[in-house]
Amino acid sequence: MPHSSAMKTSSYSGSKRPRPVDRRAEAVEALIELEDVSLRFVSYFDKQYSLKRAALDLLLRREAPVSSSEFWALRGVNLRVETGERLGILGANGAGKSTLLRLLARIYPPTSGSVKVRGNVAPLIEMGAGFNPEVSGAENILLNGAMLGFNRREMQAKVEGIYEFTGLREFADLPLKYYSSGMYTRLAFAIATEIEPDILLIDESLGAGDAAFLDKAKARIVTLLDRSNAVIIVSHDMNALREMCTRGVWMHKGLVVGDGPIDEVIDRYLEHAAGAAEVG
Repeated sequence: MPHSSAMKTSSYSGSKRPRPVDRRAEAVEALIELEDVSLRFVSYFDKQYSLKRAALDLLLRREAPVSSSEFWALRGVNLRVETGERLGILGANGAGKSTLLRLLARIYPPTSGSVKVRGNVAPLIEMGAGFNPEVSGAENILLNGAMLGFNRREMQAKVEGIYEFTGLREFADLPLKYYSSGMYTRLAFAIATEIEPDILLIDESLGAGDAAFLDKAKARIVTLLDRSNAVIIVSHDMNALREMCTRGVWMHKGLVVGDGPIDEVIDRYLEHAAGAAEVG
């Protein structure tokens, strides 16, 4: 299994943006620590292989005729994220960006390596994931809060703030199945950020919604960082990453190939992409 050797662009402590992280303070525990993490997926070619056939093969001690192939989505990833960092993850489609977020959200366990995530995590990975479309928006607020570890009383205290941010108070008793995709996005984002997570994971969700909501979402993320939480954003929008992030991680085919100040990492990535397009 191959492992990555990430090329560091420069010391992160030289970032020109506010709240730089002092990497000399090694005694402070990081919110996220990944050491030599790899993740393998297995693809099975026989789509008709049933549970019944599997049971018979096991009973008769027959070798299963299912052919498969392995795919390493992440390979030898080393990553440390400190309190207060705004981390942008960039790369081409299939680079492993979203897979890395799902691993940090504990959706995928690593195949090998060590993953340490300290604090509660709010993943904005798939808008509406975890929602029950048959019940109201108000009930979904309480439901999502329970999934994130908050009791009913704690979430009820946050309902007013969620409605104030989303502007969805008049739809509180409406079943979620009647919400538009933009309303889904606003509600999911508001719930995740109202609970003040230690780690906020965002996968392209800032591209949804109208311009007014986008501005409010960016402002809220900045506010979260002022309260010393960490935000990790996956996006193809380089302007948004430059604006929102202090540090960049460039991924390519499951490897971390660049890590440093966001402007430098983006410039290197765009230069590489332009060169690849010329060759193609």
